[in-house]
Amino acid sequence: MQRTRTTLAIVAAGGLALSLVGCSSEGGGGDPDTIRVAYQKTASFTAMDDLMKKVKEEYEAANEGKTVELVPIEAEQDQYFTKLALMNGSADTAPDVIYEDTFQIRSDAAAGYLQPVDDYLADWDDWSLYDDGAKQAGVGDDGKTYGVSLGTDTRGIYFNKAILAAAGYDEDWQPESWDDLLDAARAVKETSPDVIPLNIYAAQSGGEQTSMQGFEMLLYGTGHELMDTSSGAWTTGSSGFLDALGFYQTVADEELGPDPADALDATWGSRVSNELLPQGEIAIAIDGSWLPSGWIDGDNAWPEWNDELGFAAMPTEDGGGYTSMSGGWTLAVGANADDPAAAFDVIKQAMTPENALMFHEENGQIAVRSDVAENPDYLSYNPSFEFFSSLVEYTHFRPATPDYSQISSAIPVATESVFTGQATPEDAQATYDATLVGIVGEENTQAG
Repeated sequence: MQRTRTTLAIVAAGGLALSLVGCSSEGGGGDPDTIRVAYQKTASFTAMDDLMKKVKEEYEAANEGKTVELVPIEAEQDQYFTKLALMNGSADTAPDVIYEDTFQIRSDAAAGYLQPVDDYLADWDDWSLYDDGAKQAGVGDDGKTYGVSLGTDTRGIYFNKAILAAAGYDEDWQPESWDDLLDAARAVKETSPDVIPLNIYAAQSGGEQTSMQGFEMLLYGTGHELMDTSSGAWTTGSSGFLDALGFYQTVADEELGPDPADALDATWGSRVSNELLPQGEIAIAIDGSWLPSGWIDGDNAWPEWNDELGFAAMPTEDGGGYTSMSGGWTLAVGANADDPAAAFDVIKQAMTPENALMFHEENGQIAVRSDVAENPDYLSYNPSFEFFSSLVEYTHFRPATPDYSQISSAIPVATESVFTGQATPEDAQATYDATLVGIVGEENTQAG
């Protein structure tokens, strides 16, 4: 059976590669007057598609003879990375401009998929408007800049005010510890038994969604991290890692979360934001700052969201502080771009104040350009911007190393195994540690 699955996977990958090559012949692979732009698009994420359609129209109108070829890759995050890697595997299909997750910058730069843009940035006056954190997000291992930030994000807690009120909590509820958070979920289970008390992502199918919105929101609240940033050594055997898995075990054992059959579905994240929160079927959800952008207008509009939902910061394990995680995406120039200067010009067109504002509003991004961050239209468009921006002071960033993506993939293996009762937290941690050592080598780890 395993052999059959592997064979099918190879056939599928080969078929995708062929389809991409076929597509490239229409787009003029090797034509310096065609700038191919690859980006993600899903049923719940159309902001990049909207932005790039506008950029195509504006850039082509200002640059006679130039064509912007849009290549929307319709896939969830992990599948997007896989399909993008297939495109980058051939000069014939490689994009000129790439929608690139910040944690992929270093690995993709090291793999030769991207080219540095420092020379173009030096001549771009708007670069001075970007904050230092946003600038660092696009830097590779060699100290060169490979991506320009589209914005950042934070993560916190959404809660249904009415459901929490029925459980005895005020609409300004703010848990101060994990116990407070779990106690609220327990109260909801008693008072609203038909509602999912607490959603925290646990599935392998969620990929980085599980790693960042789920596990790392817990881990970084224990005082422990995945990697010691001062030494560059990855952590094994930390008590914080074990405690985070213990939180998952508590949620599962006390049936405070979703049914595992639902939580393990690849579409669970979309269902949470587009169905379950709007329909009042989840009381508390640990999730990202971008969710309200999908409720303001469009197919999933939810006019009452700001009245029905409250926001809270994620507490640290034992109290005394809060925590959050931040990421974000960039636009980068592909290593095989025939005209990299033109490719960067397309990026600049996407980053104009007007286009940046549109993208931030539609995608719920926290602005990284000072002129946009101070724009009254930005501040008033989405009532949640102020709250999620306030979490920046508590936030943490994923290790920006070439091997992070592999390590991140091992985290949902651990959380899912605990959440489904297939492993104890101790066994899941041991499996993760062994995988980690296999990826980075024992000499690059240290006991937590």
